[in-house]
Amino acid sequence: MTRPERLATGSAAPLSEVYDVALLDLDGVVYVGPDAVPGVPEALAGARAAGMRLGFVTNNAARTPDDVAEHLAALGVPASTDDVITSSQAAATVVSGLLGPGARILAVGGPGVAAALAAAGLVVVDRADDGPAAVVQGYGREVGWVQLAEAVVAVRNGARHVATNLDATIPSPRGPLPGNGAMVGVVSAITGQAPLVTGKPDPAMHAECVRRTGAQRPLVVGDRLDTDIEGASRAGAASLLVLSGVTDPGTLLTARPDHRPDLLSADAAGLLTAHPAVVADGQGRRCGRWTAGPGEADDVLILDADGPDDGDGLDGLRALCVAHWVRHPADGAAARVIARGERAADALDRWGLVPDGTVA
Repeated sequence: MTRPERLATGSAAPLSEVYDVALLDLDGVVYVGPDAVPGVPEALAGARAAGMRLGFVTNNAARTPDDVAEHLAALGVPASTDDVITSSQAAATVVSGLLGPGARILAVGGPGVAAALAAAGLVVVDRADDGPAAVVQGYGREVGWVQLAEAVVAVRNGARHVATNLDATIPSPRGPLPGNGAMVGVVSAITGQAPLVTGKPDPAMHAECVRRTGAQRPLVVGDRLDTDIEGASRAGAASLLVLSGVTDPGTLLTARPDHRPDLLSADAAGLLTAHPAVVADGQGRRCGRWTAGPGEADDVLILDADGPDDGDGLDGLRALCVAHWVRHPADGAAARVIARGERAADALDRWGLVPDGTVA
């Protein structure tokens, strides 16, 4: 179902008062690399103080839930092992259901992959010659030619190829780096076999976190459109996109319908604030002091401001997105944005949307 009104409704109250559980992605949301996103530990503490519970749902399969919980605690975000759901756990549950306990599985990835498989009662092997019934491939910084070669041989010999996720990149302080999807693509390209994918956007991970927390009004918080936001859409949950990770404003503006979030903020501190609505304004849309209206061509938008931004600096982007999505409810069409005035031109520059330029 297409919902062009996404991002339009906003929230009159802080999100921590509206939703009972935040299902937070980790990389790009709580931390980037080893370090916390500035201000986020304090924001999450504030959300908890307001009564919101937190669950952590990550496609990063490299680490065990214990390791993740320890890392979060070290960053000032207390978490128990049960608060963490990893894509390795999701893969282990799926594979155990398909093949039964005791099946031999070739683990490719970080320690979290093998640990999750063993915890599910599966037998972990590291060579194709051991006759695995499946290959489970997840992210690991040490994954190299040897592991990929074993995976290729095993899949060619009939093993089922299972990927914990297809994230092409992971965020880092140095910019996006190769993620599990890039490595999975190597195996798939050589074997000609598409993998079974068990992590986000498959709704099973969010559903498991909802089950554990007993959430009645969950809010998915993520930085990726193709995993977090699509996963929320498929699970029937509301979503908050944060711009502290891999998604930039240009990508958001041209998002296809199932990649459009319900809410937007610079980072997870958006849990503590109200979010302005985007309302109709003639043929365009208004958010706060900002308006986005149609230009002469179908792909042209004109951004204008009648005063300084009263909010978090994203009202103009909210107006642009909703104005564009209403005109293109069923596809992620390109957009060409024209700034009207210096304030609008400065905003487009800040968001990486070159005035008078095309966003592909």
